[in-house]
Amino acid sequence: MKALPVGDRALLVEVSTDEEAQALHAELLRRRAEGSLSVREIVPAARTVLLDGLDEPAGLAAQLAGARLPPVPPPSREAVEIAVRYDGPDLADVARLWGVPPDEVARTHAAAEFRVAFCGFAPGFGYLTGLPARYGVPRHATPRTAVPAGSVGLAGPYTGVYPRSSPGGWQLIGTTDAVLWDHTREPAALLSPGTPVRFVPVDS
Repeated sequence: MKALPVGDRALLVEVSTDEEAQALHAELLRRRAEGSLSVREIVPAARTVLLDGLDEPAGLAAQLAGARLPPVPPPSREAVEIAVRYDGPDLADVARLWGVPPDEVARTHAAAEFRVAFCGFAPGFGYLTGLPARYGVPRHATPRTAVPAGSVGLAGPYTGVYPRSSPGGWQLIGTTDAVLWDHTREPAALLSPGTPVRFVPVDS
């Protein structure tokens, strides 16, 4: 791990893999919950975790430099279930990339146990890990100008659900009616880092 100062009261901690970022995020949340870490914000990304609102960032940086991360803990809450119709326009292309029939893409995806690694791109958009590495797929070379809200897509090692219509280059394999972001709801985001997620197939 490498901890870089950000201003006077923040650190950006760099790690080598997304799994290490998830493990670090979980460990920092645990420390904050038990009272051994005072920090206002803990924000994970693909291979970094930002800590903001620290009283002694230099001391924590030195502590983290020699620390060994425990593995990502098992989920401590029930999975959020998202009903999905596997009817996306890129389903056949993903099946070809995987070397399987389209219905096998649906079965494999629905059988995976996902976890929100981090959020970004748009409010409510979670980057979900859980598919084995061999199922990673490339983004489109030319993004679509408008991807409908509720589209379920794949890109690299991640699964994501578009919370609103926006441009995007992910491979779209399905659609859902789940509301990923609702500013009148508390919390507004359906998914947050660390949340376990399960996709449940439904008929079109």
